[in-house]
Amino acid sequence: MQVTRRGLGRAAALAAAMSTVASSSARSAARSAVRTGPRKVARVATLARTVRKGPAGRLGYRGLVRRPGEPHLVRAELGVRARAGRARRRRGLLAFVQLSDVHVVDVQSPLRVEWTDRFDDPSPVPTATGIFASAYRPHEMLSAQVADAMVREVNRVGRGPVTGRRLALAIQTGDNSDNSQLNEVRWNIDLLDGGRVRPDSGDLRRFEGVADRDPLYYDRSYWHPDPPPPGRAPDLAKTRYGFPTVPGLLDAARRPFRAQGLRMPWYACFGNHDGLVQGNFPAATLPIGAIATGALKVVSPPAGLSPLAVLTALAAGDLAGLVATLSATPGARLVTPDRARRLLSRAETVAQHFTTTGLPRGHGFTAANRRDGTAYYTFVERGCRFVVLDTVNPNGYADGSIDAGQMAWLRRVLAGARSQGQVTMVFSHHTSATMGNVLVGTGADVEPRVTGAEVLALLLQQPHVVAWVNGHTHRNAVTAHRRPGAGRTGGLWEVNTASHIDWPQQSRIIEVVDNRDGTLSLFTTMVDHAGPLRSRDTRTTTGLAGLARELAANDWQDRSDRGLGTRRDRNVELLVRDPRPRRGR
Repeated sequence: MQVTRRGLGRAAALAAAMSTVASSSARSAARSAVRTGPRKVARVATLARTVRKGPAGRLGYRGLVRRPGEPHLVRAELGVRARAGRARRRRGLLAFVQLSDVHVVDVQSPLRVEWTDRFDDPSPVPTATGIFASAYRPHEMLSAQVADAMVREVNRVGRGPVTGRRLALAIQTGDNSDNSQLNEVRWNIDLLDGGRVRPDSGDLRRFEGVADRDPLYYDRSYWHPDPPPPGRAPDLAKTRYGFPTVPGLLDAARRPFRAQGLRMPWYACFGNHDGLVQGNFPAATLPIGAIATGALKVVSPPAGLSPLAVLTALAAGDLAGLVATLSATPGARLVTPDRARRLLSRAETVAQHFTTTGLPRGHGFTAANRRDGTAYYTFVERGCRFVVLDTVNPNGYADGSIDAGQMAWLRRVLAGARSQGQVTMVFSHHTSATMGNVLVGTGADVEPRVTGAEVLALLLQQPHVVAWVNGHTHRNAVTAHRRPGAGRTGGLWEVNTASHIDWPQQSRIIEVVDNRDGTLSLFTTMVDHAGPLRSRDTRTTTGLAGLARELAANDWQDRSDRGLGTRRDRNVELLVRDPRPRRGR
């Protein structure tokens, strides 16, 4: 059973081929890329400069620094040769941006289980299980501001840096909310639409969570931005890991702000945190729903509670019973009930996307999705077919799969796209490797689930499918999947993008380019949000987002750079065969 939000794998080996980099400004280079040839790569986003951790300071705490940009590396592992002169010939077909794992968090919700994170804190006692990591993050009260800062940077870039084409759309690949609560779902939609957002719940006059200074519930295991209550020692984040004191941060994080909103249509994909409590547990039980909207929040687990006891309760699916039991202990506090924290079903989450000021209405979800309670759909943009899957297993647990009905639908959609000669890309929350959850339900839901390996095998049978784009792991990774068979070339690229919530807090621009030589190039370019490198500015969303990124880089449960992936997982040119009929190109 997997409970962790982060799926961190192993890095791959480094490749070494670079494309041409222009030295003009972002806007003028983008214009020249449209009008003239050979087209040049604009110096924008992480092509111009990157954000990395600086040298370790007090107690190992690291600030952030600027580093040189990263030009695109050519990757040709699918057996498709990178032909000379393609930069002079190429023509941009489509540019869009992928946003993933935003995790807009209601940090004051009684249904959050920050206390389980205690079992995976660094400790000389070898009790860590690894499965509770990230139930709590020191910076998660700033998730809405990070989302707004990312939107602002995407709007600023505005165009594909290689082709100069305007970004046609944005697509979120799941875990857009954190706990399948109504208020989190609404905050995410409103952040992308633009307008007033108030990331607060419960008592709107004060913060009621694990990070405040209430002396009755002050727990040193959590980071408290303000100074400690009188007579109490500073928290462990400050004394062990060098975290700063930022007075007034909790009030700043709850303050209403005007989100800029995306200046392009945006589409949504369903993730396990959008459909399951804490990304793991089915929400369709009265006790869990009552806890979410209720008045008791567990802050600290009772002394002597073991990881085994917690695991046993979770394995039995008794999250509600566990939280209810702990709510009767001294580690639980009274908070203000809030009906806006109520849990949503898949159908209700889909329906919320029809209450929007952005385009398209429904954000990809259709009237049939709304009627049937499904969350998979397809659309065409600039002649390219987008296929959006729902890989969440409603029966529980973080990893995914799809049902037989969705697999049959996928076969039909792929066949139709192939007959029309459409370049096709598949989008989902889970990766092919994290779709091994075959748990089935009861009653009518007893058909075997379809795993990622089966979906990948189907996609590799389709020469017009060039990419599978996803999230979930909170790390950058680009994997070549060769078509099986002796001597066969071709296949598809699996493009996995890091999260907004964990370091390095990035998104990814993807450009589909016709090289006019029988090949396509998929250029991917990482985007850092608009937050400054070092910030104690609590007045603006970008200032708060800059602080959030610095705190994320210093999260004591993972101070590594694994979320960045390797050099070949970020700014890359991915070669594929052009699957379209030659006539009429």
